[in-house]
Amino acid sequence: MLTKHNKVGRLLAVGAVVSLALACSTVEEKVETKSDEVTFSENYLTRDVRDDVFYFVMPDRFANGDTSNDNGSETIAISRGGFDPTSNAHYHGGDIKGLQSKLDYLKDMGISAIWLTPILRNQAVQGDSSGYHGYWPVDYTEIDPHLGSNQDLKDFIDAAHAKNIKVFFDIITNHTADVIKFEECHGEGKPQFSTSGPLCEYRTLAEKASGKGYTPYIPEGLENVKKPQWLNDPKYYHNQGDSTWQGENSVYGDFMGLDDVDTDSPEVVKGMIDIFNNIIKQFRPDGFRIDTVKHVNVEFWQEFTPAITKFAQSQGIPQFFVFGEVYSGDTDVLSYYTTEGDMPSVLDFAFQYRTKDVFAYDKGTDNLQDLFSHDVKYEDHNSSADLLMNFVSNHDVGRLAYTLDQSLPNASEEEKIKRFNLSNSLMYFARGIPVVYYGDEQGFTGDGGDRGAREDMMPSLTPDYNDNNLYGTDKTTADDNFDQQHPIYKQFAEYAEIYHGHKVLRRGVQKVEFASKEPGIFALSRSLDNEPTYYVVYNSAKTAKDFALKVAGTNAEVIFGNLEVATSGTKMSGQLAPLSMAIVAIK
Repeated sequence: MLTKHNKVGRLLAVGAVVSLALACSTVEEKVETKSDEVTFSENYLTRDVRDDVFYFVMPDRFANGDTSNDNGSETIAISRGGFDPTSNAHYHGGDIKGLQSKLDYLKDMGISAIWLTPILRNQAVQGDSSGYHGYWPVDYTEIDPHLGSNQDLKDFIDAAHAKNIKVFFDIITNHTADVIKFEECHGEGKPQFSTSGPLCEYRTLAEKASGKGYTPYIPEGLENVKKPQWLNDPKYYHNQGDSTWQGENSVYGDFMGLDDVDTDSPEVVKGMIDIFNNIIKQFRPDGFRIDTVKHVNVEFWQEFTPAITKFAQSQGIPQFFVFGEVYSGDTDVLSYYTTEGDMPSVLDFAFQYRTKDVFAYDKGTDNLQDLFSHDVKYEDHNSSADLLMNFVSNHDVGRLAYTLDQSLPNASEEEKIKRFNLSNSLMYFARGIPVVYYGDEQGFTGDGGDRGAREDMMPSLTPDYNDNNLYGTDKTTADDNFDQQHPIYKQFAEYAEIYHGHKVLRRGVQKVEFASKEPGIFALSRSLDNEPTYYVVYNSAKTAKDFALKVAGTNAEVIFGNLEVATSGTKMSGQLAPLSMAIVAIK
């Protein structure tokens, strides 16, 4: 369990010099120091989201707590089957009971919020793959039977809340499973579904208005598979063919055939609000991550997000929080949805790209300075940069470790782990909310994006995963990978302990203090009224680097890091070892 942070600390008088040999990868030889109360102890219901550490998990690939549900529904054909643990494109058997059994594993790592990939009932099989990921929904009233029952989900949420951990659902309003077909391109003898490319050329709004649109139909026997019932009516969908994710069709086209919901329709807006208000009322999650935000018209978000948030608050969930997936590294695009789109937060893809630039591709640390210079764009009545969701790996872009393997093929594993830890520490200690991707703490490396980054934590039977080298261990994904002694797990636990123990590192106003056009020193400060100013200093180079910073005080306390530091007047100087970081509090 987490304990009060007690890394070695020393107060440094003016002109004093101290050497603190604290390796970033260890948690040994701790001595008591002062830190604020660990806010993880604050009740989940009233805890500000800026005090949380998130864990993003795909339940099907985590832990199998009930093998009887591996094949899904016994009574509903569309949600039955698709189980093949040897294939990276099918169900592997993980479920909600399995996830519940690992809550202590997560809490011991300092996790205070769990974000699940979509868990509602899916179309189990489409073409040559399955809906293990949850993004092919057909029923918005119950959990996918491969993952368990509605009661299992309620029990899991109750168990998480009992451990003071929040639970976030991943939700979809852009599309449902691929059920609706078009006579012109899905006719007799033609393929019904494809993951390799579009089957139906996109028809524009102008073409549709002129009578050149598609003729939708529902195959026999599938007329009533979606719930609630209104989702079965083709009039509530755009029916314009397949998207190429560009221009107009990015909003109005079907993603690989998935039925694109007509979110311009007032009836659909009301229907979607009702659906997710009912989910809030029934399961009482602590918030939502919303899928494919930029592929829905912005007017929908302007109405939908405030409505469900207000409803959650009326149900006694005062800190209900919503963040969206806007798949773009362009801060103008990202911030458009937090301001014009009235969404409190988005996943910070720009953070992910720039962090890789600096720590994986050896670009200058001024890339981070440039990233943070755009933070003002997010400011409005209910959003700001410190509400952004920081991440370095996920189920779409792939794992940071895979990027490191590709960008530094000749580097030692030790070097790659240092770079990996530096990237993750920035995720914790820069402005924003840290989001750990499941398996990263066990050194998972993956095979790229999408299916390649969705390995099993439980012993895997998937050859494509089991031949991967994992960082920091001799294990493979064929083994059970819930090792709390894994060096990266321990490092993440220490980051979380510091994060939870020092309010300034969660809430402090951020300022970039130093950056360079070359690999080397990057420094930022975090400050709050009546608190010490914290300086987070990085060396991204493979040689030791000196630094000197103007500081707001004369006494220094090293909170974390392997550092030799001196203060003189209003200057702090020191030398950072290669590929290392440190945190110093000045008052």
